[in-house]
Amino acid sequence: MHCPFCSEIDTRVIDSRLVSEGNHVRRRRECTTCEERFTTYESAELVMPRIIKQDGIREPFNEDKLLAGLSKALEKRPVSIEKVEEAVSRIKANLRSTGEREIHSQKVGERVMKELRDLDEVAFVRFASVYRSFKDLNEFREEIDKLSKDSSS
Repeated sequence: MHCPFCSEIDTRVIDSRLVSEGNHVRRRRECTTCEERFTTYESAELVMPRIIKQDGIREPFNEDKLLAGLSKALEKRPVSIEKVEEAVSRIKANLRSTGEREIHSQKVGERVMKELRDLDEVAFVRFASVYRSFKDLNEFREEIDKLSKDSSS
C-alpha cells in the first residue's frame, strides 16, 4: 500500500477491525518513512452474475437499478432505508449463492417480490402490478386475495 502523503511503498498495519457487519476490514496504517497515519478499507470483490433480460440481452448486474425499483415500490411507505438496504444485501447474496454466471431477470424479479412481501404488502402489490403486467382489476383482486390468504396462514 502506497503512502498517500509521500508515495512510499512501505507502510505497516497498526490496527485492524471488522466493520459493516464483518463485510469490510478497516486498517490503520503508518508510513515507515514519513510516519503519517491513514485508514484503508478492504472488502471482498464478489462477482455478481450477469442478468439475462426477457429479450435475450445480457447485461451486468446493476445494484442501482435494483435499489431504484425497490424505492419506487416503497415510495411514501413507512419502511426505513436500512430495511431497504438489508433487502438489497439479501437479494445480492441470494444471487451470488446460486453459483451461476448468468441468471434470468425473472428470478431477480421473483426475489424482489419475496423481499417486498416481507417489507410492505402495499409495495409488494405495486411492484407486482408492474412486474406481472396486470391487465385488469380482477388480476389485482386475485393477487390481493392470495396475499390475504398467505397473511392469515
